[in-house]
Amino acid sequence: MFTNDRRQEERTGRHGTPRLQYLQELVSQFQNATDEGSKERIVANLANFAYDPYNFTFLRQLNVLELFLDCITEPNEKLVEFGVGGICNACADSRNAAVVAQSGGVPLVIKCLSSPVANTVNYALGSLYYLCGPTNKEEILRPEVIDAIRRYAGAGSVNVSFSNLAQAFLDKHAPKYK
Repeated sequence: MFTNDRRQEERTGRHGTPRLQYLQELVSQFQNATDEGSKERIVANLANFAYDPYNFTFLRQLNVLELFLDCITEPNEKLVEFGVGGICNACADSRNAAVVAQSGGVPLVIKCLSSPVANTVNYALGSLYYLCGPTNKEEILRPEVIDAIRRYAGAGSVNVSFSNLAQAFLDKHAPKYK
């Protein structure tokens, strides 16, 4: 369920930690973490907060979208998965999508299409669906990207989720390439 100020106050209580402060603490914990397992758990937690519009302003304020992009560049597949998952969750909001695009995130998300991790590919397809717009359509609708998305669209017998997400992308952004 999406949050609003009243619901957040009810859930947090009088002595609870305000959402902005809690998210700031998570970001600080991530920055100070030394082991991969802790980083994975923290990024997964942040990615879960990225689905709720109530948190979007906080995520931008705390540069969490950039943190997700940094995770995509890591060799750790779990960090990549959770990073692109957070981007996918947040990019339904056009302001978040703009931050990701302006931060050089489009090529990083495109790279995730070739991941061996199914969730990473799903999140990348979903992210590209939201990221593709007038300002970066050329960057996304390159022949090699369209070819990869078309292959996923045709993979219904192997992975219905890939197929459905890829088909939705093609229907909305590239109907002539279907």
